[in-house]
Amino acid sequence: MQREIQQLLRDWQSAGVTHWTRPADVPRAADPESPPSEPESVASTPLPAATPLIDTPMPRQAPSPSLPARTADSDDRAAQLKQVADQVALCVRCRELAGTRTQTVFGVGNPHARVLFIGEAPGADEDKQGEPFVGRAGQLLNDIIKACGWKREEIYICNILRCRPPGNRTPSKEEAGNCREYLDAQIAIVDPEYIVCWGSCAAGNLLDSLEAIGKMRQKWFQHGRAKVLCTYHPSYLLRNPAAKKPVWEDMKFLLKEMGLEVPGKG
Repeated sequence: MQREIQQLLRDWQSAGVTHWTRPADVPRAADPESPPSEPESVASTPLPAATPLIDTPMPRQAPSPSLPARTADSDDRAAQLKQVADQVALCVRCRELAGTRTQTVFGVGNPHARVLFIGEAPGADEDKQGEPFVGRAGQLLNDIIKACGWKREEIYICNILRCRPPGNRTPSKEEAGNCREYLDAQIAIVDPEYIVCWGSCAAGNLLDSLEAIGKMRQKWFQHGRAKVLCTYHPSYLLRNPAAKKPVWEDMKFLLKEMGLEVPGKG
């Protein structure tokens, strides 16, 4: 499997992709899906760095004036994502997850999206349907997307993990490390201008941060060329409806940075 992925990367390189350096793997944050308390802490022991999946990223593009898809590149991003997804479907690095999953949950959405969403891991509904964010938290995420004036298919959506942890338990740091190169591949292929980390798991793993998610809000972080915004996970909002207001403030923060009008604003 690793040889096939490396061949894919060599194909990208021969197509003229430019150099990109992935960040080191990062610690796993507390699960925003399962714990009853605010999911703000992350593991203190960093993951060992894995072999980079991508040594050469997709070419950087100029920002688009609006959310819809950018002009297609000479490469076929959808085909590249499918190639990686096919490898993910065969992945057995995490034996427990591979032995209990119904299917892998890779990612969905626009391969040329300006905005990429990262969550934590598939739940029962996602494991059944093979698509991230389709349960109750996913329905709430859809409402947030609609409130921003967007459509779900305009975003690219994925998770830190591509297999459901049994019982929706918190993924281990080893599991996050095993799955990291697939996340890096998705980000490099889509090449978003903005990334939204939903919850402390996504924020901690992507940004190598131990900071509480509440303290990461309303700030911009950098990952490659993408600006990264961190906010509460939709599942946390289901348990704490009062947190919907700060999340909406975060979305307005994102819209303003993108140069887009807040829907309904006079």
